[in-house]
Amino acid sequence: MDSVKNYFKGGKPTPEEVKAARRASKRMSVRQSRLSGVPSTIDESSPAQPEFTTFESLGDKSPLPKFEPMNHRFSRFSFLSNVTQESSAEEIEQARKSFRMSMSGYANHNRRTTMFTEKTEMSDIAESVVEDSIADSDEKEENSENILEELKHEIMVNYLFQQQCARLWIADGTGEVEGVMLKKSRGNYLACPPALADSFFADSCVELNVQCAMTVNSRVIKTFLAWTPDAIDVPLTNGLRVQVLPTMEDLPSAKKHQFAAFVADEALLVVWDDDVHNLIKRAKFIEDELMELVWSSGEEEVQEEEEGAKKGPGVVEARFDPVTGEELPEDRPTNLQNTVLVSITLVIILALLGAGFRQVAIEISVDYNWFRLFFFVLTPVQVFFTLFFAQVIVGCTAQIIGPIKQVTSNSRFYSALLPRRIAPVNGDPLPHVTIQCPVYKEGLEGVIAPTVKSCKAAMSTYELQGGSCNMLFHDDGLQLIDEDERNARIDFYTDNNIGWTARPKHGSEGFVRKGKFKKASNMNFGMMVSCNVEAKLNALDRHVNWNQNDEAEAYGTALQEVLDEHGRAWADGNIRIGDYIIIIDSDTRVPEDCILDAVSEMERSQEVGIMQFSSGVMQVTWTFFENGITYFTNLIYSAIKYTVANGDVAPFVGHNAILRWKAIQQVSYFDEDNYEKFWAENTVSEDFDMSLRLQCNGYIIRLAAWAGEGFQEGVSLTVYDELARWEKYAYGCNELLFNPLYMWFTQGPLTPLCHEFLISQIRMTSKITILSYIGTYYAIGAAWILTLVNYFAVGWFNGYLDKYYLDSWNVWFGLVIVFVGLGNVSLAVMRYRIGEKTLLAAFLENIKWVPMFVVFLGGLSIHVSQALLSHMFVWEMSWGSTVKEATFSNAWIELQLIWGGYRNTIFLSLLAITMMIVLGTASFVPYDWKVNSFLAWWPMASCWGSHLLLPIALNPALMTFSF
Repeated sequence: MDSVKNYFKGGKPTPEEVKAARRASKRMSVRQSRLSGVPSTIDESSPAQPEFTTFESLGDKSPLPKFEPMNHRFSRFSFLSNVTQESSAEEIEQARKSFRMSMSGYANHNRRTTMFTEKTEMSDIAESVVEDSIADSDEKEENSENILEELKHEIMVNYLFQQQCARLWIADGTGEVEGVMLKKSRGNYLACPPALADSFFADSCVELNVQCAMTVNSRVIKTFLAWTPDAIDVPLTNGLRVQVLPTMEDLPSAKKHQFAAFVADEALLVVWDDDVHNLIKRAKFIEDELMELVWSSGEEEVQEEEEGAKKGPGVVEARFDPVTGEELPEDRPTNLQNTVLVSITLVIILALLGAGFRQVAIEISVDYNWFRLFFFVLTPVQVFFTLFFAQVIVGCTAQIIGPIKQVTSNSRFYSALLPRRIAPVNGDPLPHVTIQCPVYKEGLEGVIAPTVKSCKAAMSTYELQGGSCNMLFHDDGLQLIDEDERNARIDFYTDNNIGWTARPKHGSEGFVRKGKFKKASNMNFGMMVSCNVEAKLNALDRHVNWNQNDEAEAYGTALQEVLDEHGRAWADGNIRIGDYIIIIDSDTRVPEDCILDAVSEMERSQEVGIMQFSSGVMQVTWTFFENGITYFTNLIYSAIKYTVANGDVAPFVGHNAILRWKAIQQVSYFDEDNYEKFWAENTVSEDFDMSLRLQCNGYIIRLAAWAGEGFQEGVSLTVYDELARWEKYAYGCNELLFNPLYMWFTQGPLTPLCHEFLISQIRMTSKITILSYIGTYYAIGAAWILTLVNYFAVGWFNGYLDKYYLDSWNVWFGLVIVFVGLGNVSLAVMRYRIGEKTLLAAFLENIKWVPMFVVFLGGLSIHVSQALLSHMFVWEMSWGSTVKEATFSNAWIELQLIWGGYRNTIFLSLLAITMMIVLGTASFVPYDWKVNSFLAWWPMASCWGSHLLLPIALNPALMTFSF
């Protein structure tokens, strides 16, 4: 590397130095090409960051930067030997032209390659660019890293320009209109040819803030635009439509996420992209699509549609009225399989209760001990604990021998088939969609950036299909992080056209961030700012000639006024909310072509308030624990799809869903903060609360199973996060049902939300299903207490216990038979019947994860009961943010984490195990006090052994024994 630095400092290079320079250039991973010209640099001084109480609005028009060619000084160039440091700019430019002509003649002389061919050796590029970038003596102290960065951009812009020429995408080489632009930093661009720096195209690139852009001039494009002079867009064969702009001056007002626009006045195609490697691909794709549109036959198109239908979900068939010929709405029946299954479940529950009451009646008839009637008081608790168990038995049996067609067809609450896509009518755009994402302190590069990349791909597809989108981030950590990280986030949001809001930190000048998890209040605050801006825009009197520029200016003024009124609120970008909201998490992946399907179904089904997408899992670390949680998450989604397809109400899990903005506004509320709110801040289950309020208002929730695993969500990467997730769910369930204990004497045990749920319009069978799900947390939380009581009861009083009592061994055995045996078999059979997997592969996958979940589910009890009791007795309990990217760890770090967070559980587990050993084997323990019965100690050992192993055996970082 030292030889490379010396080569940059001047002097005639040695052969070793040339080789080192070539190797350094190759490491920049730039595609092969040959230098065809010296790029020009344009630089716009970045405006100073404003004070964070106000922001520059979108409507503000800052003056465009002046483009100044980069001042290259040349010395000892092999191809510029007649140029000295005192040479004028004209002489240098003449030398450059001579060099280009000589290189072109050399390329034409050698038939095997041309000046613009991709097969040019990388070493030739490196040598040319190194010669063009040798600094003069006054630049000897420049940092080599900056020089390499400069080289990288110069190589790339020249490579793109060469590809443009090689593909005959440029007709005018003067640089007045056509060429390539590449951004080095905000407002700092390289232009090739150099004269392009002073063009409207360059001005538009700066205003659009694109990473790279290129013009495409071809006969295909000219001919197509000549045929359709009044077109506002150009159709492609796959249903996409590329916008057409009148002139190059209109380019800044283009839909940026289309990443392309035809310019009618110049008969050009302009393409841009966030990734330079995709720029050529994008331009070639559009040109090929135009050819395919003109030349392809109808038979080929039908064949492509048939092949596509086999790979993905089917599409709903259109139905027409035989008399009027009008299209009929889709027939979506309400399936009643779930009603039948729940009814059978209740029959089983009644049978179990009857068996217990029978034993009580027999015993009373023998000894006349009427106190046994007090067992009847436990009936509600028994039903609450065993409802889910009985429902699993019935559901698993139905998966094996019951009907399965409903899983692959559409019904009122379930969509297995894609909707027929809507199209713009009379030039009107498709509904506007806002992608909403609450964030906190997640990593920018590791978490947020990949999510934004997937969202922009989906937005690009939807805009090419005729719609419009914007991204709205509610950043709750922006006012908490340090200045450098804050500026990096703001720059990232600006570069990616993301609107964002940020609220003050908790306690700042009396500001209160309400809620235990703060997600709901964060979104409420951001949406309040959006609504206030919208209210000001609605009050405007728009004249007849109102255009997009007027709207942008009015929006900027309105946003600034709202920020001035609130003072402490931060916001920038487009924070307006569209007709529909797609809500995601910061670690979500969005499928590229999903928005139009979602909007189409919502437009055709006005009764749907929320449509929940089925989701897959986005894995990060691929450890055995994350793999296991991935399997468990997929299992849950399979169960949800089957239950909803049977006719149950679809759940709303709080992310990966599309919401109808009009419906959300109808169920808003006001509280003491005196502004409109949408999400419940007084509960950790704001998603369930929103779902309930919508259903009470006449809307339904639907599950879109046609999404498959296109939407991807992150799962817990560590056992600590997964335990915290179960604790949060348990806390939320108790918060939904019961008031804290101190409120029982004044407001009763049940919460207002629970009362609203019980008397709501939701079908009774769905209410039973929801209650059975909630009851599992209480059954899990009570497991360690009941097991401990059973140990002493069976160990000391076996044979004297009432027949109404069912010991823990029978409970444990029943759980193993139902969940481990029947559950795994039925899941494998169902996946085989609906075509997801082969029977053997599905069954082996299920069996593989049995040991892990025996330990995990067996070790949950204390943690779940802790969360339930913390709400009931108003004990303070908090959870940190979930880890969403891989972090370094080793055995020593994990041991400290285990000791800090789980030492109490480990102590109780060791105490229980020691007690079992002493009472079972110690000679000093009296015989009547010994507990040797297998029925007593096995459930006890299983429970406390799982609690002991949970944070240790399911910890991948600890199991590697690395230090």
